[in-house]
Amino acid sequence: VVKHIADKVMVMYLGVPIEFADRDTLFSQPRHPYTRALLSATPVADPTREKQRITLHGELPSPIDPPVGCAFHPRCSEITEQCLKQSPEKRKLGDTMVACYHPVG
Repeated sequence: VVKHIADKVMVMYLGVPIEFADRDTLFSQPRHPYTRALLSATPVADPTREKQRITLHGELPSPIDPPVGCAFHPRCSEITEQCLKQSPEKRKLGDTMVACYHPVG
């Protein structure tokens, strides 16, 4: 639905904005690991077409008591020591704003 009605899209995780981009950029080049996993869960209308899904492991952190560092680190496949210590600042990558120490692309 979002892909068909929005011009710009903001993805949030535990109430924190993690990625912001125009619709076409976000859907074709997601930068944050959570955005990639979220988009991989989108149903496909064609039952004969396979779609590779990204499965998130680990427990969903409490939004009332979020983890120290990046809120997504308990479920992220790209986690490093830096992610455990400090929440990443938003930075511009091309036409995307992303809050991640290890964005794709």
